[in-house]
Amino acid sequence: MSRTPTFVVGSDHEARATHGHDATRYVQIGSLTKVVTGTVLVRLVHEGVLGLDDPVERWLPAVPGTGITLRNLADHTSGLPRLPPHVRGRDPYRSFDQPALVSVLRDLDRVVTAPAGQEEEYSNLGYAVLGAALCAAAGLSYEELVRDLVLDPLGVGEMTAYPPDEGRLLATSRWGRPVKPWTMSGAILPAGGLWATPTAAARLVAGLLVDRVLGEPAPSWQRTGGVTWHNGATRGASVFAGVLTDGRWVLVHRLGGSPTATDRMGGELLARRKR
Repeated sequence: MSRTPTFVVGSDHEARATHGHDATRYVQIGSLTKVVTGTVLVRLVHEGVLGLDDPVERWLPAVPGTGITLRNLADHTSGLPRLPPHVRGRDPYRSFDQPALVSVLRDLDRVVTAPAGQEEEYSNLGYAVLGAALCAAAGLSYEELVRDLVLDPLGVGEMTAYPPDEGRLLATSRWGRPVKPWTMSGAILPAGGLWATPTAAARLVAGLLVDRVLGEPAPSWQRTGGVTWHNGATRGASVFAGVLTDGRWVLVHRLGGSPTATDRMGGELLARRKR
């Protein structure tokens, strides 16, 4: 039986933390960050700050002519690869800072792997570019945008790129030592760098997908059959969140173990009806 620290909550499942997980401490939520970034995009469009079909070079020093729009970045049809160039090692995103992002932008026509709008390829790089464009258009930092346009309207407090060290909860190695988390507070932040308490992450998901406090779900959410969902994984954490068309929802967060197993657990929990 798995002893992986696990947190589960949903419409049919009372909040439950097992094997050392803790609903009140900050954990990495990985690519679930993308739904926050996508929601910022939709809110800025609603406020008239920018347009979904703005070319990326309108807001960033990108080489013109790629045809990449903010919409392409949000729905993974930009033609950009999954990862930025030269991402590797035990802390892969540590060197991907703002100068590295600007270097990619100036070489964007050679970085793309397909014409914009023709193919869907999930792209962390695309969301790094999207986040930079949103900040440039609004003249605010990423955390300011997230706080003002998403978290405060939803009443979510415990979500940040910079949690206090004493408040973080990390996976542990087989020897019981904390697993050092990836550094994701640089240019990759809008693609996967947020931390949250599991309780806060659950409020985010319920507010965006069930109560729809901020309107229709952003294009960042994945859709498979009757499920709207997203997941995320870092070196030591994984998360799955999803909702069915009837409003039933679930969030699963685990420290260590297989991200695939986290996704499978979330799907299985969604499929069960409360008895």
